[in-house]
Amino acid sequence: MSPEPAESDERLRVAIETAQAAGRLLLRRFEGELRIETKTSEADLVTQADREAEALVLERLRAAFPGDAIVAEESGEVVRAPGPCWYVDPLDGTTNFAHRFPHFSVSIAAFDGELGLVGVVHDPTRDETFFARRGHGAWLRSPRHDAQRLRVTEVDRLDRSLLATGFGYDRPRGGNVAELGRVVRRARGVRRAGSAALDLSYVAAGRLDGFWEYCLQPWDWAAGVVLVREAGGEVQTMHGEAWTLRGPSVCACGPRLRAPLQAVLRDEQAT
Repeated sequence: MSPEPAESDERLRVAIETAQAAGRLLLRRFEGELRIETKTSEADLVTQADREAEALVLERLRAAFPGDAIVAEESGEVVRAPGPCWYVDPLDGTTNFAHRFPHFSVSIAAFDGELGLVGVVHDPTRDETFFARRGHGAWLRSPRHDAQRLRVTEVDRLDRSLLATGFGYDRPRGGNVAELGRVVRRARGVRRAGSAALDLSYVAAGRLDGFWEYCLQPWDWAAGVVLVREAGGEVQTMHGEAWTLRGPSVCACGPRLRAPLQAVLRDEQAT
């Protein structure tokens, strides 16, 4: 298999270049003055950088693929068209960005219905680009090394796992606190870094053994799900049902960890 699958797929090539361009814009804004607004609550933020990065991404995607549909976080835009649809989060980790906490990403994915075609997550602060194409694996580009093939871990015990989770803006009753309490007593460690797209990328890269969260939007997890699946991982809901773009939750991990992790999330006997 070629170590550069992006070279032979136009959608993936454009998505990578676009995510990296948006990342450069975000870095410039991150180091300058920020204008911050709230949306649905004090925890649901948006900055001028979100809007500027999204405008850049949409302009490039429309120019390259005028027949494709697009769903983007800030504009909420849906261009109705048969065939592929792009899911765009121009700044995943806006709260981190607004507080100048250097952990955020650009997430771009193309799906055909529920079938993930390509996924790209770019981390501007580390200059890392995670990317995947259906049937061609998941990969990482970095200025520090050649393109690397990604694989999920083979960890099968929670007490040997490093996991991640999050707390969405539209939180269900309990807000994931009960699940976190059960998992944190059994896992080696649990992280809450604030970018679901990067959490899923880290699962694909083997930096995390698993990730779970409630109530994300399609643009939050679309690209990361493509990465995890192409890295050999499994993606379902937290309760073991088939995952969908507009589903209630996600549980992503290596195949050997799925059963013990979901058992704890469901509050069954597990160690």
